[in-house]
Amino acid sequence: MAEYIESLQKLAEQFGRLEGVGKKNAMKMAFSVLDMTAEEAEEFSKAIIEAKEKIHLCPICQNITDREVCPICADPNRDRRTVCIVSDPRVVISMEKVREYKGTYHVLHGVISPMNGITPDKLKIKELLARIDDGEIEEAIVATNPTVEGEATAMYISRLLKPFDIKVTRLAYGVPMGSDLEYADEITLYRAIEGRRDF
Repeated sequence: MAEYIESLQKLAEQFGRLEGVGKKNAMKMAFSVLDMTAEEAEEFSKAIIEAKEKIHLCPICQNITDREVCPICADPNRDRRTVCIVSDPRVVISMEKVREYKGTYHVLHGVISPMNGITPDKLKIKELLARIDDGEIEEAIVATNPTVEGEATAMYISRLLKPFDIKVTRLAYGVPMGSDLEYADEITLYRAIEGRRDF
């Protein structure tokens, strides 16, 4: 019956466009919106529009922010000699929960994946090299996921950073190959940071 209600179907299709949301969950979400009051639905739609309008990339680390510069880059207490290179803003959130890492970040916004049309020029690598060229960074920690694409990206970046006079390390993983850092628990991430090794 639900598939014959055009506006409900359109709403479910929009939810279905979200990463990791299948048809069943998309329809559940659409029904959840129907259960909202008109005011709640308006607040929901406003939150989406506001997020799209206000959130942009930090000009320094390429992380997402709604300020001119993200809070991490703006924090004078962060160690600017160390940069942790991650593929996704969600990994920054996971790393920050550990409360052990005191350096800065650089978000690539993806990993090299020729099969999916993601080549190095589509990542924020040029911005990373510009930061390192400034001379303040002494250590780059490559923290891409332990997947085939993550490893390929890590190797590519390590080769690019070789000419610079900096230490390049890779996280020591307590997480199995093929899993995502954003789902790792704090203890696993803590051990990974503590046990990082030279490339």
